[in-house]
Amino acid sequence: MTGLNMLSGWTVSGDTIMIEQMPILGGYTGGVEETAICDVATTLASFALFSGNFHLDGPIHIRWGTTMARGTLQVAAHAAAAIDANTDLLLANQYYPIAGPCTEMCLLETAAQAMSDTASGRELLSGSAAAKGVVENKTTGMEARMMGEAAACTAGMKVADVNEILNKLIPIYEAQYTTAPAGKRFEECYDVTTVRPTKEYLEVYDKACATLTDLGLDMSRFNNSGIRVDN
Repeated sequence: MTGLNMLSGWTVSGDTIMIEQMPILGGYTGGVEETAICDVATTLASFALFSGNFHLDGPIHIRWGTTMARGTLQVAAHAAAAIDANTDLLLANQYYPIAGPCTEMCLLETAAQAMSDTASGRELLSGSAAAKGVVENKTTGMEARMMGEAAACTAGMKVADVNEILNKLIPIYEAQYTTAPAGKRFEECYDVTTVRPTKEYLEVYDKACATLTDLGLDMSRFNNSGIRVDN
């Protein structure tokens, strides 16, 4: 009842309302197909029942606690593509890589979801919360940069081409789930005075971009200072 009262107040005040929901793959809803159905249903409910202005998704794997597992990417992509093809609703998605900041694995995980979200029609990306979003000081702007730049490079690509890259990308980080690097804390990844990433993290970022480019996602238009290189 408290929640409904809050929603009523927000609606009357003309606030922008975001409804968040994270279906668990491997939980009560079962596998990919069943969880995708649940995801679509709860997304529609967030608008029809709760007057949401946009919906923040985030299918999460029951074992790995990540949104970037192969199955959770499938759930999110199918749900978004179905809703995008039949409505004009605003859709968002959350990002929870397993690896910590300043690691190539974390950036590749983030890029995979950004590609999937962009190709399936999501309008908003929310993240990225490295180390599954549960470790203090383990989130930095560099993961968000990868999210945005990978999405920008994916925009306009054919779904079949995106799938081809994902089928090569996902196994690279999927094989590291049990040995995922913890990464570094924010103060080890950034100069806290200038709030600029360290040389080490820029080099890690460049390495991840090179890997993605080799796989077929052209990230060469972004240099390691974060300034777009005009062609």
